[in-house]
Amino acid sequence: MAASAALFHQPHCHNHCFTSKTSQPSLLKKPISSNYPIIRASSDNNPSQQKHTNRGGGGSGINIRDEARRRNVIHTHKFSAKYVPFNAGPSCTESYSLDEVVYRSQSGGLLDVQHDMGALKHYDGAYWKALFDSRVGKTTWPYGSGVWSKKEWVLPEIDSDDIVSAFEGNSNLFWAERFGKEFLQMNDLWVKHCGISHTGSFKDLGMTVLVSQVNRLKKMNKPVIGVGCASTGDTSAALSAYCASAGVPSIVFLPANKISIAQLVQPIANGAFVLSLDTDFDGCMQLIREVTSELPIYLANSLNSLRLEGQKTAAIEILQQFDWEVPDWVIVPGGNLGNIYAFYKGFQMCKELGLVDRIPRLVCAQAANANPLYLYYKSGWKDFNPVRANTTFASAIQIGDPVSIDRAVYALKNCDGIVEEATEEELMDVSAQADSTGMFVCPHTGVALSALIKLRCKGVIGKTDKTVVVSTAHGLKFTQSKIDYHSQNIKDMACRLANPPVSVKADFGSVMDVLKKYLLSKEPKY
Repeated sequence: MAASAALFHQPHCHNHCFTSKTSQPSLLKKPISSNYPIIRASSDNNPSQQKHTNRGGGGSGINIRDEARRRNVIHTHKFSAKYVPFNAGPSCTESYSLDEVVYRSQSGGLLDVQHDMGALKHYDGAYWKALFDSRVGKTTWPYGSGVWSKKEWVLPEIDSDDIVSAFEGNSNLFWAERFGKEFLQMNDLWVKHCGISHTGSFKDLGMTVLVSQVNRLKKMNKPVIGVGCASTGDTSAALSAYCASAGVPSIVFLPANKISIAQLVQPIANGAFVLSLDTDFDGCMQLIREVTSELPIYLANSLNSLRLEGQKTAAIEILQQFDWEVPDWVIVPGGNLGNIYAFYKGFQMCKELGLVDRIPRLVCAQAANANPLYLYYKSGWKDFNPVRANTTFASAIQIGDPVSIDRAVYALKNCDGIVEEATEEELMDVSAQADSTGMFVCPHTGVALSALIKLRCKGVIGKTDKTVVVSTAHGLKFTQSKIDYHSQNIKDMACRLANPPVSVKADFGSVMDVLKKYLLSKEPKY
């Protein structure tokens, strides 16, 4: 097994101690306890003998992937993972290697990636925190990625040489000070901007894992030629980029005329084979599932549980960015519903492995035009019915029959979670409101912020609660919706916070008159 090259990649570390710069000061001066399994490396890979290694500059011809091969450190205690039926009981013996091409259990249910938690528990929470913190901000392959810095918890058995990464993750967690104080009377509101990523959405977190595994399968001569997905935009952008990086063909099924131009151009630019189909996302999803059962095309939608292993690292990252303090609430937009489960899984792993002592309550926010989970929640979890998703500006979550409905329900029930919805006018108004405080949010983030406002008004979320809103994509992917809003060009919508440009004659007097009026409106009112 190829283990973590940077697990003990500390230049002056002779006793395998950590020199984390970001947290856990008590660990800086003492070695890992002798109770831990010993990590052994060959003399060629001894970190203390590598401290003067040229990192690839000066014409050495060595790159970071070459260096990772040379520093291939081996755990004496192997970590592993496998596919198991989702939410199977302890008596279930069905399982599959991650090297098998399988998406469903024998009964037709979802699969989950199950890690050998016993092996991971040989190291305590302080150890894992110090390890993860020690990798932040580095360029060591592959740990410069926010996903692969948690490699032992993601795909522990993959060789680092098979990993396809754009050093995704490590996304901004920023304090939404003005929005929180001015509109919600909250002092501890944060936005996790997963859209600041390689292709502009959180989908990169899962796609690096899936395409890396495909890269491994192809080297093992498994029957895989290309990778395919149905998409409302962001999944196809991530898939095409990572496949292009690996030299793997990508096939994309898109619903015709239902995604933004910015989203459509990404897979085209990255060389994907794009099929524009006269149906909605659910129709595309049905077709790609049928096609991948007949052709050597690996399915990349979140029916494939590998992607969730990457997406769960955003939850671990939030804890890490808060110096391992647990927020009270995390609000996540939901469409196909894999992400809400991924966040739960990340938080729960941190709790089970001793990094934190509790998990936050999760809120799944849906567009009212595509709200099957919300309706199921309001029924008391008694009656789930898929819906025909109507058009929503939050196009990436315009899904009426979510694949991961069972995963989402499991996650929400186990964290005392809530489901809320937002109308089109609500999500567009709050997006404009957020933008007026310096953000530039996507419509899906508008859905999550609308849910926050509603729960804050109901008193469910308190003014002192540490709350994180997950922004799943970059606003620059959805500029047309903002143009239409500020042009007041949306049918049956008041666009009450529109801020259109003012037409003024090009002479000094006219400009002065307009500016004086504007400045007068901005004077403090006592």
